[in-house]
Amino acid sequence: MAQPTQIQGVDPAIQAACDAFRRDYAAVKAEIGKAIVGHNSIVDGVLTCLFVGGHALLEGVPGLGKTALIRALADALSLKFNRVQFTPDLMPADVIGTNVIQEDEHGRRQFKFMEGPIFAQIVLADEINRATPKTQSALLEAMQEKQVTAGGEVRPLEAPFFVMATQNPLEQEGTYPLPEAQLDRFFFKLSVNYSNRAELHEILNRTTAGTRIAINPVLDGPKIVEHQKLIRRVIIAPHVQDYAVRVTLATHPKGEFATPGVNQYLRVGASPRAAQAITLAAKVRALLDNRFHVSFQDIKDVLIPAMRHRVILNFEAEAEGMTTDKVLLSVVEAVPTQVPDGPGGR
Repeated sequence: MAQPTQIQGVDPAIQAACDAFRRDYAAVKAEIGKAIVGHNSIVDGVLTCLFVGGHALLEGVPGLGKTALIRALADALSLKFNRVQFTPDLMPADVIGTNVIQEDEHGRRQFKFMEGPIFAQIVLADEINRATPKTQSALLEAMQEKQVTAGGEVRPLEAPFFVMATQNPLEQEGTYPLPEAQLDRFFFKLSVNYSNRAELHEILNRTTAGTRIAINPVLDGPKIVEHQKLIRRVIIAPHVQDYAVRVTLATHPKGEFATPGVNQYLRVGASPRAAQAITLAAKVRALLDNRFHVSFQDIKDVLIPAMRHRVILNFEAEAEGMTTDKVLLSVVEAVPTQVPDGPGGR
């Protein structure tokens, strides 16, 4: 591995922290690569969510390795992992826990809170759209506030806390589409596509020859929290931040910065959480490129997964087969990186 170059103007202690982040990121990605063939952008997206303290929603047809990827990540980290299989009969108490009556050695009865599977550091919400809205909403507080309120008591969740959810876009019978409030809690929505010819050959070689793949834990919770703090220290110049703001505002139909494609095809634009997600994810991209400042390209690289679940198409877009990704790509192409009257503009 080549020695990284010194980042100009950065304190040696920060440089060492940046180098440690890249090493740990590469180590976790290498362990995941033992079990997952291809899907490089999906793995990068999941790791980005982990290191910024966000949550990931993976969407794809069955059999593409969504659950296997999440299990591989859990095996590569020294964190408590729980899986919840979402079904229509799953109740909120099955996720967050409930009070039960217990009898002590003296025959006295008292309530004791039995923790649900949400009390972990990595939670896999498998096929989340199969649960009822009531059960889905049980995740809202945990995802946003990193705590659970049960039995009149607020119970904090151990950091880092990371929810990864999967859903199947094909089967709609017996499913409950995630409400916008729930979708907005996810940092990225990642679309998992089919493997190509070479990747499928490698998948068969690994899974049909009787070989056993061992994934080793290479990172623990305290280190992840350290990296999360480092990422927030990455610098974003005012004119670069203004670009992140303008591409977010450009998704608001009939707004000041709305593009023609947005006005034609979108009914609802992205929330402020989109700008937060874009900025934090761009800081990860900068660190991975051995920079301590965000570039315009960093923002462009992360815009679609940060926004695709935060905008809503109108009827015309659905009738014409337009997708959110196409609309967002048109936003990237239409919005200039700098404007004369903006911060840092010339």
